[in-house]
Amino acid sequence: MQETNKSTVQPNKQQLLNRLKRIEGQVRGVHQMVETDRYCVDILHQISAIQSAMNKVSLALLEDHTHHCVANAIKGQDGENAIKELMDIMKTMTK
Repeated sequence: MQETNKSTVQPNKQQLLNRLKRIEGQVRGVHQMVETDRYCVDILHQISAIQSAMNKVSLALLEDHTHHCVANAIKGQDGENAIKELMDIMKTMTK
């Protein structure tokens, strides 16, 4: 995974953190389910819910990034790089 030194202020930071805390609790719940030998299908349902929740977090971040970082880069004449970066992350997300 490529990491950059860029940073930004997340406009919906608290909402994202709340979602991530819920997901963290769900992951702990799956861990507990595996430890206590719960039925595989029940565990898989929970994993599916976690994946769906992570997709929602990803899409929210992608939307914020597009509306703020990419839009500002386009206004500041760095649009080509921002669009390339956006497309690269979209390709990674859809693998």
